[in-house]
Amino acid sequence: MEAEPMSEVLVVTSKVKKIVKEKGGMNTSAATIEVLSKAVEKLCLKGVENAKADGRKTVMDRDIIIDHI
Repeated sequence: MEAEPMSEVLVVTSKVKKIVKEKGGMNTSAATIEVLSKAVEKLCLKGVENAKADGRKTVMDRDIIIDHI
């Protein structure tokens, strides 16, 4: 499945490439950065939704639920 093009990168590409290289000895494709950015965007939007549902104007750590890791 091909990633949808992102209008904005939300992760630090050099940091992602560095950890993949250091921990796995592998290169990182541009599509990987797009997928990670989309995941960060979805997490942020869900965090906003959760904060609003709780009557807050601040997204807090408890609003970001990562169940895939």
